[in-house]
Order: sequence, then structure tokens, then C-alpha cells
Amino acid sequence: MNSINMKTLGFTDRLAAESTLYNGLYVGRVFSQAKDLYKVMSEGGELMAEVTGKFRFEAKTLSDFPAVGDFVMLDRDVSATGNAIIHHVLSRKSAFIRKAAGTSNDEQVVASNIDTIFICMSLNNDFNLRRLERYLSIAWVSGAVPVVVLTKSDLSDELEQQLREANSVALGADVLVTTAMSEDGYSQIMPYIKDGRTIAFIGSSGAGKSTLINRLIGGERLDTNGLRNDDKGRHTTTRRELVLLKNGGIVIDTPGMRELGIESANLSKAFSDIDELASMCKFRDCTHAKEPGCAVQKAICAGKLSVERLLSYQKIKKEAKYNGLDFKQIETMKLNEMFGGVGGMKNARKFAKGNHRGR
Repeated sequence: MNSINMKTLGFTDRLAAESTLYNGLYVGRVFSQAKDLYKVMSEGGELMAEVTGKFRFEAKTLSDFPAVGDFVMLDRDVSATGNAIIHHVLSRKSAFIRKAAGTSNDEQVVASNIDTIFICMSLNNDFNLRRLERYLSIAWVSGAVPVVVLTKSDLSDELEQQLREANSVALGADVLVTTAMSEDGYSQIMPYIKDGRTIAFIGSSGAGKSTLINRLIGGERLDTNGLRNDDKGRHTTTRRELVLLKNGGIVIDTPGMRELGIESANLSKAFSDIDELASMCKFRDCTHAKEPGCAVQKAICAGKLSVERLLSYQKIKKEAKYNGLDFKQIETMKLNEMFGGVGGMKNARKFAKGNHRGR
């Protein structure tokens, strides 16, 4: 196999400087993973790799292990007898994280070093502003730049209205409209795809992600299925994998991306309008309910902010706060909030005991 220029794989000057800390090792990028084995691309070509026993022993969490998209330091850059050995993972510029399977609160990196994340939403019954807000919250916190892609415009009877609504919540993000019906239906996303840049797609199943990726790749690499009668679609991608595009750029489509929860969310970017209004409230700890001098409620009364958007903000904020906690921890946090003004859990217990004695 011909040698590969690592810059076409997204290897930056910052990563090059970091890699000099590891003398005698070679740089590679993880393209796919199957259990404990990784397919890695290096200057010398493709090779299979695994982590060292020392790496496994010193890893504190699942997120310390290599993930698809990571740049790693290897003991070799060409395929030889046995698997290459991964000694280090270089710093990630962005990472999409989900809670690991099981009861543990451990977090797992689904994909890393993504430059642009396309949030796909179909312009049919799947169109949902509240869901779009959730995706934007997840995208902003990852470190990648979100771009909203409204797909299947040929199925919409209210395109202009839906476009206005999407722009009203996608603050700071570009909003594009595409259709898979014509050959150039995906042309609007092409300016975002450049040599050495990594892109990913998230969004509801059946929103046209795989169709768009197939057009970029230039073949039916990924299976596609339409929406079911309930408009939820069928999941068609079975593993995480980076794919080099013929015209430059790298794309990833991963089943893990659709399982992302609100482990953390960047509300200050996804809801920058509410954040800005909240800074003008009379009270610093304003809940935006019935407090006097609430700038958020004033904006709602003036028709500048919808009640639905405020409720969505409050719901995502609460989910982010409770995520990763077990039932008892959630109940304790709720009680602390309820009795926060009168001494927290201590007084809550006294209150409960007093009520019990009075029975």
C-alpha cells in the first residue's frame, strides 16, 4: 500500500508537536474498532493494533481507551508479525461521549476529533424543534461545530415556515436544506467537507444520514431504509468507522452517535438567547417562574421567546444535572433542592420524623 500523508487524515501541527514527546513511536489514527482490536491508519498504511497491558492497567475510565477518530502513538507504522501496540492516545480536540452500558456511571467516547457535526432532521413528520435543541446541546459540548441539515425537502409543504423555526433555535449554527431526490441534492454540505477535516452525522433514524453519506462516498456503502409507519425508521449502521472521501475529508457514521444522552450539555450555546436574557433578570438565582423583574418571562409576554423553548431549556438542564446518578442520589438531590432554604437534608429528615410522630 502506498504511504499516506497524515495531514489528509486530520493530523494537525498541534498534534505533531504533542507527538514529539514520545520518542521512537509512530502516529496513527483509529479508523474502526472491534472489541479490543483497532484498525489504524499510519504513514505506512493500514494495520491492526491493541493497547499494552500497562495501558490497560493505568486506564482509570473507559474514556481513557482509544476510540474511533483518535490519534495514537504506536510501536510501528507498517504491518508486521502480530498486532501493533498502542502506547498513548493524543489529546482530543472534540469528543462525543455516552454513558457506558451497565450500572456503572463510567463514560465511553463514541467518536473523537470531529470538526463538523451535521444534525440531520427530516422535513416530514420527524421535524421536531425540541429534539433539534437536544441535538444542538450535545453537539456544542463535544467541541465540534454543528450544522443543521434539513433533509427530504421534497416532502415538505411548509418549507419556509420550518426553515424559520429551525433558524430560531439553531443559534450560532448554519441551517441547510437538502433533498436526496436530485443528483446535486446534497451540494449544500460540500463546502464544509475539506481535505483533512472530519465530519459526522447525527439525527433521527430515517432522516437520510446514510443516503447523504452514500452520495459523499459515491456508492451504496451503507444500507438505507426509509421511515416506518411510526416515522421512527430503522437503524442501518452496525459499527463505527471512518471513511476517506475521494474528494478529501473523512466521514464517520456510527450507531453509537444515536445513543448519545445528555451526559453534559452546552446550554449557554444551544440556548444563548435564554442565557443572555437570564443575565438581565433582577435576581441572580432567578428560576424564570414568577419572580419580579424576570427578563425571560418579560420576553415571553412580549412574544420574543416561546414558552415551549423555555420548557425545553429547563428539561434538558434538569436531565444534565441528574444524569449518571442512581435513584437514591436523585431523590437526595431533589430533597436538598426542596429544603434548600431551610437547611437541606438535615431539616428534611427532621420534618419527616416530626410528621411520623404526629400520626
